[in-house]
Amino acid sequence: MHGDHKFEIQIIRQSRAMRVEREYKERMKELYGDKVVSKFSKDAVECPIFGETVSFLICMGCPNYVRRFKGVVHCKGEPIAPERS
Repeated sequence: MHGDHKFEIQIIRQSRAMRVEREYKERMKELYGDKVVSKFSKDAVECPIFGETVSFLICMGCPNYVRRFKGVVHCKGEPIAPERS
């Protein structure tokens, strides 16, 4: 299934959650539920698009996100607009 993604990015487990905008986090809770958001809030990835470490919640809401499987995020790697919402 390598044809649907360009990057395979390892999940980075952190001791504290990264800061995510409140409105964005609330929108993710509406889509995925409180349990999923709280479970993934301490995870981060080295984003190949933005070139920095971002919260997995940001990654999960990105149009390039394909799937998360066994601690690896599959990413399309296509260019997107600089805003993250």
